[in-house]
Amino acid sequence: MIFQKKIPYDTTYPKLPGTRPISPDEWIICDDAFSQQMALRDELIETKKDKVLVISDEAREAAVELSKMTLDFCTSKLGYQKKINKIIRPDGVSIEIDLNEPMTFLGRLVQNDFCILQKKGKEHVLTAAVLCFPASWSLEEKYLKPLIDIHVPVKEYDDVIAKRVQRLFDGLKINRPVWRFNALYYEDPNLFQPRRANRPRRKPAPNKANYFRSERQTLVKLPESGAIIFGIHTFVVHA
Repeated sequence: MIFQKKIPYDTTYPKLPGTRPISPDEWIICDDAFSQQMALRDELIETKKDKVLVISDEAREAAVELSKMTLDFCTSKLGYQKKINKIIRPDGVSIEIDLNEPMTFLGRLVQNDFCILQKKGKEHVLTAAVLCFPASWSLEEKYLKPLIDIHVPVKEYDDVIAKRVQRLFDGLKINRPVWRFNALYYEDPNLFQPRRANRPRRKPAPNKANYFRSERQTLVKLPESGAIIFGIHTFVVHA
């Protein structure tokens, strides 16, 4: 099992959408579970690639742009070492810089999961993702769906919230990321927990749960493609 020692923010649950500004320098973070989480990500991408990676043709340009931006961030802010066509992570693992497989590369580069959302008509649609640590949702089920469908069966995500979130996406500015978090109580600490909307997990009461799971979620707008990037950094601690 993989746990962090603590969650580095106040987890008093905010109302949806609950976003706030964040410094561009804090877009991606590393924590004390880095080595273990990255080893699991490597394993999942190797053994369950069809479950954790999706990319459409229309998202490929944005995925390459995101890969380059993430790589630059890692070398300038997080202490990664770049050597010709390789990048060395903080855990000492060397991975190939392969922009022909951008979502695979991103999945092995950082602890974050990434969802790429692109505007189609009046809504943003999930056009690519690397999702190694799903918190009770299925990438296969949500792929190529708009925001309102992605959030089924979240009860709080009604039409009013959907419109607010869409306005948030439409109003995002380049180099002005925002973040939010969720707060989830679990009986099972496993990071890889995909579930379909018609088979939701049983939610334990906080006083009966063994584990607390929280996602540090970031939203950034890519400067060239204009795609919105939803980043997910997952924390699990003992409740």
